Amino acid sequence: MNSITLLQPQKIAFGEGIIKSLSEEDILLNSNTILFLVATPLLDALSATVKNIKSKNKEVQLVEYKFLGEPTFHQFNQLLKENEAFNPDCVIGVGGGSVLDCAKLLAALINNSQKLEDVVGIGFLNKRKAKLICVPTTSGTGSEVSPNAILLNEETQAKSGIISPFLVPDACYLDPVLTVSLPAKLTAETGIDALSHCIEAYTNKFAHPTVDIYALKGIQLIAENIEEAYKNGANIKARSAMLLGSMYGGLCLGPVNTSAVHALSYGLGGKFHIPHGLSNAILMPEVLRFNLSANPKRHAEVARALGITKQGSDEEIAIAGIKKIEELSNSCNIPKLLTDIGVTEDALPELADIAMKVTRLLKNNPKEVTREDAINIYKKLL
Repeated sequence: MNSITLLQPQKIAFGEGIIKSLSEEDILLNSNTILFLVATPLLDALSATVKNIKSKNKEVQLVEYKFLGEPTFHQFNQLLKENEAFNPDCVIGVGGGSVLDCAKLLAALINNSQKLEDVVGIGFLNKRKAKLICVPTTSGTGSEVSPNAILLNEETQAKSGIISPFLVPDACYLDPVLTVSLPAKLTAETGIDALSHCIEAYTNKFAHPTVDIYALKGIQLIAENIEEAYKNGANIKARSAMLLGSMYGGLCLGPVNTSAVHALSYGLGGKFHIPHGLSNAILMPEVLRFNLSANPKRHAEVARALGITKQGSDEEIAIAGIKKIEELSNSCNIPKLLTDIGVTEDALPELADIAMKVTRLLKNNPKEVTREDAINIYKKLL
């Protein structure tokens, strides 16, 4: 069995209303200066928590996260510059994956001699002085438990990953109540993103039994609950299941990570500014069809976790699973084709070129993806 290293937060607090206990967190009690990076819609929901923390004679700086879409290098560097003087003992990110990624990088790079451009890639970040707490408000990226942060590089028109043990939060608070206000469209797109994390981890060339259990449970939870969360966002049971499934997907990202679905989506985000979850939702079925022959058994097991009960060969069961993913996307009104989101055939060579540079993910794919393969996958989605 291959060796593997699992990197996880020291504390994972999960449950309805758990955010109310954040102000009693030991990390905060032992910190004097605390920086909150909070998505705009969550400011009111956090007001009581911030007030309680301030009442303990803590200095709190509340920073509103205002970036639209995925954050760029320039935007993050500006955020860093604006908050370096505060020099927090602890950084708390509250919001979706982009907010959490920026909070993670703030905690690591505030008063660090390294710059953002120095740490892009795997293992280049050398330290993090500030404590870090993440509070997700979407069920998507799993950033609250992963060692990853993703930003958009304006120069390359692609997303760049920073992967380091120093980006694993010290604690995370997962409260499904905070996800109830997430719009239906984002619920669906971030949910399919979480599903893709689990599926790509399980079908990955480097899949491992220690992560398989997270991946399969995440697939099951998301498949069983995404439609209800989309159609009835107030259903706290469905919201809880989605948040837990997303967390399981995040736990897969450090030791195993994703593969071709994510690699092929990078150009869609960078060049066309298509939301990450939407890109993955459109690409995943076709990439799975491409990958199926490399490991039919694993793809069939994914189908069973999705709820497929039919009998037949592994390939037949796997194909039924891929169709189930398409049905889930369709029931959540997610577009099926790249043309539905404004991508035309003339853009495909450039998209393929961008994808081919994402070698840290393509090397994980169960089947080699050439530039021609990438173009063909894109073409099938026009």
